[in-house]
Amino acid sequence: MIRNRSEKALLSQGGWITLTLFILLIVFAVALLLGRYPKAGLMSPALLQEDPLAQKLLLNLRLPRVLTALLLGMALSGAGMVFQMIFANPLVEPGFLGVSQGAAFGASVSIVFVTTSIWAIQGFAASFAILGLGFSYFIARKVRFGGWVIRLILAGISVSALFTAGIGILKYIADPVSQLPEITFWMLGGLWNITWREYLTILPIVAPSLIIIYLMRWRLNLLCLNDETSFSLGIAPGRERIVFLLLATLATASVISVSGIVGWVGLIVPHIARRLYRSDTRYALTGSMLLGGMFTLICDSIARTVLMGEIPLGILTSAIGATIFMALLMTRTVKVEK
Repeated sequence: MIRNRSEKALLSQGGWITLTLFILLIVFAVALLLGRYPKAGLMSPALLQEDPLAQKLLLNLRLPRVLTALLLGMALSGAGMVFQMIFANPLVEPGFLGVSQGAAFGASVSIVFVTTSIWAIQGFAASFAILGLGFSYFIARKVRFGGWVIRLILAGISVSALFTAGIGILKYIADPVSQLPEITFWMLGGLWNITWREYLTILPIVAPSLIIIYLMRWRLNLLCLNDETSFSLGIAPGRERIVFLLLATLATASVISVSGIVGWVGLIVPHIARRLYRSDTRYALTGSMLLGGMFTLICDSIARTVLMGEIPLGILTSAIGATIFMALLMTRTVKVEK
């Protein structure tokens, strides 16, 4: 009887995943065809056949942008699920270990002291994001009190604060005419400058990282247990946590390097995924990636179509994500542990 119920539950979760994937494909197609050429609305098949300019617009501008938005959402939400499961903390997100703040600091350093070249900004942002993770890990190893999780949390908060202070200093010394607006717009987040070059730059890093995380997703269930229990079940908890954190950080740093700071995706989407697919990471992580891609596609479509000028993506994801988060907190099914 229990076995039958378990099998039915797994089939139900698999059905939800399939439905989510189907909806994601629809959202992807709509986002690809939605825009302001030749007027606000969806491109028709007849227009694509008759208008060469529409074809070039679709293939050279919209397609790489939509693919990048999909990759951005999957990376941030997948990394958010990894962080929340490893640290057993529902308030953790990809910027938790100084990753996002490090990327913002690196981009600011490039803009102020080096160049505003896209390649330079990407390289500095990715390098400092990884440096943020390494710095947090180093400090956590040197802390003399508390367990490993609490030490890493405290280290991440400290490193994030240092990078934030550094960004403030760079804003203060930046040229207010040329450099300061560049830093401000980068930190607001957006995909307006995405072409095939930017997409193909991050794809070789993000795709393998997400694939490995997906293939190892069931091991996150074991890493939620204490180290003794995890070790008795055949895994090395310390080493595997580092692997998951490194992969999640690489994926996050890569997408942030081209999109700027896009908040709340890695925090709110895993919450929604756990409500829909339960806590089993075999389904919750998959659902989180699919929902994250869907979320950023919808937000990016709104950002480039609602107003005449484009709304920064980070503003929309923060506003919508915070609203959803407050709604989840006010529902009766959400329990807050003291």
